[in-house]
Amino acid sequence: MAADMVTAALDAGVPAAWVAADEAYGNSSVFRAGLREHEIGYVLAVSRSHLVPIDGGKTRIRADQIAADLPASAWQRRSAGAGSKGPRFYDWAWLDDVCTDADPDDGGRHSLLIRRNITTGELAFYRCWTPRPATLAQLVRVAGIRWSIEESFQAAKSQVGLDQHQVRRWDSWHRFTTLALAALAVLAICAADAAENPADTGLIKLTVNEVRRLINVCIIRTINDLAHRLHWSGWRRRHQARARRAHHTRRLNLELQP
Repeated sequence: MAADMVTAALDAGVPAAWVAADEAYGNSSVFRAGLREHEIGYVLAVSRSHLVPIDGGKTRIRADQIAADLPASAWQRRSAGAGSKGPRFYDWAWLDDVCTDADPDDGGRHSLLIRRNITTGELAFYRCWTPRPATLAQLVRVAGIRWSIEESFQAAKSQVGLDQHQVRRWDSWHRFTTLALAALAVLAICAADAAENPADTGLIKLTVNEVRRLINVCIIRTINDLAHRLHWSGWRRRHQARARRAHHTRRLNLELQP
C-alpha cells in the first residue's frame, strides 16, 4: 500500500526527492527496490538485527554488530532539526558506499546511517540510497523529518480527533480526515502567525494546543469571565517558558561535555 501511494503521488506530479519511513518499510527489500526504480532517495529505518550486505553483497553483517565495531572517530555530533525543546542533537556514523542490494549497477549510492542518543546511547539504523552523491548533512536532515511528521499526526489525534472516526466507510473516513487536518491547519497557522511577534513577554510562544484552548473558551463556549481565562493562558505559557529555558541549559551543558 505504501509503494502504491508513493507511485500515485509521483505520477500525479507531487514534487518529492526523498522518502523516510520506519522499520516496517525499511526492512522490506521490495519497497526499497520500488523507490530506486522511481529514482527517489530514501532514508529508511531498519531493525538492529537487520543484515547489512557488504563487499558487493557477498557478506551480511547485523547492523548492531557494525555499530559495535566502529571507532570513536567515526561519530559526528549533528542536529536532526529543531524539536519542541530545542535542537535535537545526536551522534551519527555514516558508512558510505555499502549496503549494496541485489542490483549493484543501479547507478546510485547505498549507505548505512547510524544514530546514537547522546544521553542514553540508544542506537537507530537507516538504510540509505540516493540517485546522486549526497552529504551526511542531507541524510541527517531527512532522517529528522520523520519526527515532525509523526508529531503532526500526534497533534492531529490529540487536538482535532483525527483518530476518533470508526472507519466504517471510505467516503466518510476521507471526509472526516480532511476536515480534521483542515482544522489542524487553522490552529497551526494561528500559532505560526502569533510566533512572528518578536516581543519578549516572558511567555512561551503560542502553541497549537494553547490556540485550541483559547478558541474553546473564547469563541465556542459561552463564558462569563474572559479575563480569568486569559490569565490562566498567560500563567501556563510563562511556566512553559521557564521549563524550556531550563531544558535548553541542561542540553547545552551535555553537548559541551567531552
